[in-house]
Amino acid sequence: MADASIFDRLKQDHDAHRQLFDKMSDAKDDPDRLEKLFEQFKVEATAHAAAEEETLYATMLARPDLREDAQQSVSEHKEIDDYLEELEGVAFNGEEWNRIFARLKKRYLHHIDEEEEEMFPDAARELTAEEEQELATQFARRKPAELQRAEGDD
Repeated sequence: MADASIFDRLKQDHDAHRQLFDKMSDAKDDPDRLEKLFEQFKVEATAHAAAEEETLYATMLARPDLREDAQQSVSEHKEIDDYLEELEGVAFNGEEWNRIFARLKKRYLHHIDEEEEEMFPDAARELTAEEEQELATQFARRKPAELQRAEGDD
């Protein structure tokens, strides 16, 4: 995907995150598998968000017509981080954990749907194809470092 745009790269990650949620639903009766999948989601989503903020959102924040969308998405990332932090403080796969996880999942899926349906099209109208490709390149460089950092936070 050498000529992929930033939006293609981000949507690939979103699709992988949706698949992880599906796998977690399938693993609800297998706590060990569920925990591994959840840890994988946490690392992936955290790294994705950081790299997205450092590339696409940083560019959007510098443009008055896109600033509000980027600010809202940064705020939503913080909300998702708060859910992840809250989950760390309760017994894994217990009643409270499942309740918080359900809210996290609903919020996260809403966030990525909103990005894909509203924010990405808005940004695509403002960015040139060259800018989209350069942001994709920056994202591809940034995300591995963020994955390493997220894995180290465990």
